[in-house]
Amino acid sequence: MFTFVSGNRTLDFIGTVKARRAEFNDLLTTPADLGQWLIEAGVLDTAPEVGAETLRRATRLREAAWHLALAETGGTAMPAADLRVLNELAHGEPTRLTLHADGSVRRSGTAEQALTDIARDAIELFGGEDHARIRECGRPECTRLYIDTSRGGSRRWCDMTICGNRAKSAAFRARQS
Repeated sequence: MFTFVSGNRTLDFIGTVKARRAEFNDLLTTPADLGQWLIEAGVLDTAPEVGAETLRRATRLREAAWHLALAETGGTAMPAADLRVLNELAHGEPTRLTLHADGSVRRSGTAEQALTDIARDAIELFGGEDHARIRECGRPECTRLYIDTSRGGSRRWCDMTICGNRAKSAAFRARQS
């Protein structure tokens, strides 16, 4: 159900809305959706109890991170209201990590604690070295953001198997017409 191709958990969280400019397809419409995303993203090992208010806070966090990423990619100042949302949520208690003798890690906590982890990840992203490598997918229908880790900084698509393949197929068909 969810896609993890951004190279960063915050950007993958932002990516829970597909095609923002065309149809705004939100993948987090129920509390259970958020719980499932937290598991698939590796934030928690088991689905937490998620209520409507936590889903609302998650949506606020996601949209604030989206606006901050757009400011970063557009070279504009970070919106103060979105910074406040991010910083407020980052001040909560983080999830608990437990290392077991076999080397496995257990991630546990509440949905609110998971949101704290995501907010902290966002702060590390926007305040760290990777902020200058945030890009938006080059396929016009896609609005997914990703970290460009290519050698020359020339990556064009969020994922070669999805958007890259579609773009190349469309270009091929156009050349054949």
